[in-house]
Amino acid sequence: MHPLYRYFASFVVYIFFLVCSCAVFAQPADEKNKAPTISLSAPKHIKALLADYFELPQTPLADETAQSAFIRRAKREINELLATAGYFTPIVTVTLQSQDNKLVIKVDPGPLALVDNVTIEFKGDLAIDEPKQRARVKQLRESWSLKNKKPFRSAEWEEAKAVLLSEITLEDYPAAYVVESQAIVDPDNARVQLSIIIDSGPVFYIGDLVISGLKRYSQKELNIINAAPFHAGDPYRRDLLFTFQAALQNIPHLSSVTVSIDPDVLKHEAVPVDVVITEGQSKRVALGGGYSSNNGARGEINYRDYNFLDRAWNMNTMLRWEQKRQTFFFGVTTLPDSNNGRYSFDTRLQETDIENLKTTNARVSMSRQYLTKNTLHQYGISWQRENQRPSGAINQINQTLALNWRWRYNLIDNPVNIRDGHVTDLRVSGGSQQLLSDQDFIQTYARQQFWWPIGKRDVLYLRGEAGYTIAESRSGIPQEFLFRAGGIQSVRGYKFYSLGVHEGNAIVGGRTMATGTLEYTHWFLQNWGAALFTDVGDADDSWKKLDLGLGYGAGIRWRSPAGPLALDLARRHDTGTLRVHFSMIVAF
Repeated sequence: MHPLYRYFASFVVYIFFLVCSCAVFAQPADEKNKAPTISLSAPKHIKALLADYFELPQTPLADETAQSAFIRRAKREINELLATAGYFTPIVTVTLQSQDNKLVIKVDPGPLALVDNVTIEFKGDLAIDEPKQRARVKQLRESWSLKNKKPFRSAEWEEAKAVLLSEITLEDYPAAYVVESQAIVDPDNARVQLSIIIDSGPVFYIGDLVISGLKRYSQKELNIINAAPFHAGDPYRRDLLFTFQAALQNIPHLSSVTVSIDPDVLKHEAVPVDVVITEGQSKRVALGGGYSSNNGARGEINYRDYNFLDRAWNMNTMLRWEQKRQTFFFGVTTLPDSNNGRYSFDTRLQETDIENLKTTNARVSMSRQYLTKNTLHQYGISWQRENQRPSGAINQINQTLALNWRWRYNLIDNPVNIRDGHVTDLRVSGGSQQLLSDQDFIQTYARQQFWWPIGKRDVLYLRGEAGYTIAESRSGIPQEFLFRAGGIQSVRGYKFYSLGVHEGNAIVGGRTMATGTLEYTHWFLQNWGAALFTDVGDADDSWKKLDLGLGYGAGIRWRSPAGPLALDLARRHDTGTLRVHFSMIVAF
C-alpha cells in the first residue's frame, strides 16, 4: 500500500475513536454539572411547618458558592422557625447524595419546650387591694390560656397576651397597656418562664355623646340618644358601645356608624363617646326575584323614601308578582319615639289563586309597635274587603273592621343562623257586625318554636302552632282570619294551602288549625348541612273534623348571608306522593 494511503487510513481511524469517546463521556459530564435537587427530611408536623414558611430556591443552585449560601440560609431560617414553634435545640444537617445528585436537608427538632412558670402582675387601679379588683385579678389569671406544662409556641404566647389585654380593656380600663413581657427560655431543659406586667390605668366613666355627620336628619328625628344603652356617669363597657353601634346601624336612614372613645387618661372621669355617622341615600329603588315552591316564581320592584314628607318617616312602595299571588303595597312607618314605640299606616291590594280559590283583597290598616331587643308588642286596627271566588261554589264578598293585637318574644343566639333559643308568637283579632263587619268573630293564634344544639354541629328544631276562630260560621269572614295548612313551614309533602275546608272544587280557610314539626339538622361542613324532618297538621271547621296529615322527608341546607336555604324532598304519608319544597328558612 502506498504510504500516503496508509497515513490517511490511520487518520480516519483516529477521528472515529475520538468521536466515539466524546459520545461515551458527554452524558456523565452533563450529569456531573447538573444542579442537585433539594428535599426535606423531617417529622410530619415539622415538614408541614417548613412547607408553609421555609422558601426553597426558585432557580437551580448553579455552583458550589450558591449551594453554600443556601445551606447557611437554610440552617439559620429553620432554626428561627422551629424556635417560634417551641423547639430551641434543633439539629439541622445538609448532605449531598452524589449517587442521586440530591441535596438533603435533615431536621431533628429536638424536645418541645414546655411552659414552666407564669407570672402575671398588674399596676394601676386594678392593683388596688379591694374586693372588686381582687376578684377580677383572680378571674383574669384563671382565664390565662398558656398555663404551666403546656407547649410553648410564639404565636400562642402573643395570642395569650392579646386576649388578656382585651379582657382588661373590655370593662373599666380602656387605656390598659402591656408594660413589660418576657419569655425566658432554658434550652437545656426545654422549659420557658413567662412573665407579663400590665398597667390598667384608671377607671373610665362615660361622658357626653359627640355626634357628627348628620346633615339631612336631626338627632331627635332619629332618636339617637334614646338608643344608647348607657348614661353619662356609667362605667365604661366596650360591649355597650358595640350594642349602641349595632342599634344605630339598623336605622335605615344611615349608611355607616362608628362608636368609639379616645382612651385619654386625662378624660377618664367623663370620656366623650364619639358617634361618627354617614347618612345613606334617602330614596332607593330595588329590583328582586326568586322562587318558592309555595307561590312559584317571584319578581318585584320596591321604592323606598326614608325621609318621607321631610319627617324622616319610612315610606315603602312595593309591587310583587308571584305565580299564585300578586301584591301592591304602600306603607309609612315613623321612627321610634322616646318610649321606643312607632306608628305605621299601610294599604294593600292583593290577588291570589291558590287551590282553586281566587280572591281579591283590599286592606287598610294602622298600628302602633313597641319593639325591643327581644320583644314585639303591637296593636292596631284594619279594614278589608275581600271577593272570594271558589271554583264550583258560590262567590262571596266579605268585609270586616278588625282590632288586632300581637305579642312576640324571642331569645335566640343568632337571628340569621339559629342553633339555640326559642320564639313565642301570640295573636288575637276580632270584628263585630255592629261595627262594619259582616260576621262577629274572634281569631286566636299561637306559635312556639324551639332550637336545641346537639354537639358541636347539629340542631334539633321543634315547632308547634294552633289557631281557632270563634264564630257561628266562616261565612262573612275574610281568609286572613281563617286557617289553611300545607307547604313550607307547615306540612311538607302537601301542596301550599291544600289542607282546609272543601267548598266546591276549592280549598278555603276553616276555623281551626293545628300543625307541628320535628326536624334534625347536621351541618357536615361550615355552610352545608342535611336535615331529616316530620310534619303533621290539618285545618278544618272544628276540632273534631281535624284529620291530621303526615309528611316526612329529608333535605339539604346551605347557609347563605341572608339565612339558611332549604331544599326538601317530602313524602305525603297517606298517598306516598313525593313533593319538592324550596325556601329560605326564617324564624319569624
